[in-house]
Amino acid sequence: MTRSARPTFAVLGLAALLAGCGSSSSEPAGSASESSSGAAVSIVASTNVYGDIAQTIAGDGATVTSIISDPSADPHSYEANTRTQLELSRAGIVIENGGGYDDFVDTMLKASKSKATVINAVDLSGKSAAAGAELNEHVWYDFPTVVKVADAIEAALAKAAPDQASTFAANGKAFDAQLATLEEQEADAKAATQGKGVAITEPVPGYLLDALGADNKTPEAFSEAIEEETDVAPDVLAETLALFSGKQVKALVYNEQTTGAQTEQVLKAAQDNGIAVVPVTETLPAGKTYQQWMTDNVTAVVNALSK
Repeated sequence: MTRSARPTFAVLGLAALLAGCGSSSSEPAGSASESSSGAAVSIVASTNVYGDIAQTIAGDGATVTSIISDPSADPHSYEANTRTQLELSRAGIVIENGGGYDDFVDTMLKASKSKATVINAVDLSGKSAAAGAELNEHVWYDFPTVVKVADAIEAALAKAAPDQASTFAANGKAFDAQLATLEEQEADAKAATQGKGVAITEPVPGYLLDALGADNKTPEAFSEAIEEETDVAPDVLAETLALFSGKQVKALVYNEQTTGAQTEQVLKAAQDNGIAVVPVTETLPAGKTYQQWMTDNVTAVVNALSK
């Protein structure tokens, strides 16, 4: 089990409070049917990545709440609480990543007997783990998956507020066009990035690197240990550090929201050996839209691998 599948939650005594958080009617507050009868559509997303996508498509047609939004925090360490439960119980549409990344969403929805429309990005992606491997659940770095998520959000909004369906459709079409531009950017860059060696600390940017045809040379045991928050074996660490001293990679693409002594050691090795360093995050940086953020990420990785 990866670290992302086992975040910690503040649940002591929570069960007794959950029932009080839901609506006393047969439909939870903010449900899709209530929204279509006049109330504002309420969307709750597990992270601000999906929250921003939802807001882009909804425009003024919905209120959007992102549970995890701190750009400096590690989402894996998020502690869900009664406020989180209340927000979810009132939602008409819920967007979760799935794949073990944000299991607290399903747990709390079940506890409140929510009837919200739930959009699960990993389920929509159709991705599954290879034999003997674990699924890379960071699917928001995979643009075809994000298109599917955006289309599902548009459909859920149109059902909840049919009088605004044309607005949602126009916003969704514009968003899909921007994602198509990002996919074209990856495809155009692939001639320069195909087969280039790259190192990572965690598989966060994996789908982006795959789309560019980069060759991830990081020992699997290293990234596994970092995700599991366990010590990296000395021989594995030595093998990883040799990627930089031996100039086997063009770049280190690392998760700057999760750092520790061994990831800092890897970062220093890259810097000391003149290897390009590209930080990535799991949540949306302040002041950026999803499209702007991903454009920056693709550009930075392409520039580093093309040198």
